[in-house]
Parts: sequence; structure tokens; C-alpha cells
Amino acid sequence: MTGYNLPALCRALLFDMDCTLYTHPEYAQAQIDLPVARLAELRGKSFDEVSGEVADFRKKWAAKNKGQAISLGNIFAAFGIPIQESVRWREELYQPESYLSRDARLAASLQELSAHFALAVVTNNPAAIAKRTLSVLGVSDFFCAIVGLDTCFVSKPDKAPFNKAAELCKADAEACISVGDRYDIDIALPLDMGMGGILVDGVKDVYKLPDFLHAVGLMPPTSTA
Repeated sequence: MTGYNLPALCRALLFDMDCTLYTHPEYAQAQIDLPVARLAELRGKSFDEVSGEVADFRKKWAAKNKGQAISLGNIFAAFGIPIQESVRWREELYQPESYLSRDARLAASLQELSAHFALAVVTNNPAAIAKRTLSVLGVSDFFCAIVGLDTCFVSKPDKAPFNKAAELCKADAEACISVGDRYDIDIALPLDMGMGGILVDGVKDVYKLPDFLHAVGLMPPTSTA
């Protein structure tokens, strides 16, 4: 876990969802493979062929953009699939209930954090999928806002979802910290916006986030300290 430009006073934590609030490689891969399979069917091509095209696009994008990553939603937009269609596909295809279950350690960590900060989810998945994911994890009650792909109809990294989350949390950008597992997607742009950032390596780091924030002086000692 690495902190960047952490503010002296934090009022809101803006969490990425997938691979941040849970760690499940099989489900993470399914969220790539299922829409790729849909695109392949639409184009009358094989899954492997379209998967290769997506991988090649990612590689060329990174080469032209100083190694930065690009979201799947933005790749599909470049392939002629509008964000609105990506939202519909994901709502139809993704089944968090088939992969995830209640996480008591995550709930304990978020309960501790929610006593000191407004918590929001900023995700490239539709809000409905985010709501179902938080529900199956057993942590819905700790979040005051969800900003999904269908909230602003732009995919991270873009300022609009982060600005909307800060607004819903009633916090200035300078009093927000973005928490996520991908630097290019979740951290770099918020830093440019004046936010802080915390790069995590999956949910195991979110379990330790209260202790981390205590150590850097942003919250009192945790109840287990």
C-alpha cells in the first residue's frame, strides 16, 4: 500500500470497486472475457481473434501514451461500442453473486473508516452492478454514494466521476483520497485534480487501511490497536 499527496485533512475516501474491495482473479477475468465474447459474437469472429485485437489495442495505446493503461470501456468505445451499450452489456452479463460472498474483515474495516470519512465507490461498472457487489460483500451500509459508468457515461480515468463522487460526499477535491488498485486508472488523475491517492494491492490492503491512515495522522487509532 502506497500513499500519494495525502491531505492534511481528509473528509472522503473514494474507492475503486473491482480488485480493490474484493480480490477474485476468476471474476476479474470474467469481466473482461464476457464482453469480449459478446463483441466477438456481434462481429462474427472468434473469441480468440477479438481478444487478440483488444490486447493489441492495449499495447499500442500504452506505447503511444507513455505506458499508461486504458479501461475496457474506453477500448470498446474505440471499437465502436458506445458507453451506453457497454453499460447494458455489463448489466446483463456480470453476476457478482456467483463469485463473491460476505467479507467480515472488509465490513469491519469499512465500519471503522465510515466513522471518520464519507465513503464512496467510483467504478467503471454500472451502478447497479456496484450495488449488487456491495450487497453480496455485506458492506452496502457504509457507502454514501456510488458513481458508476452510467452516472456520468464516461470511463475512468476521467475527471467527471471523481468530481461527482466528491460532490456527493460534500467534500472539496483537496479533502478526498482516491483508493484503488490501478495507478493509471484510479490514482494518477485524482492526483492531478488535487486529491490524495492510495494504491492498494487488493482487498488485503483495504483491511489494513484504518491502521495506515492512523499511522499517517489522518484518523485516531483503530479500535483493535
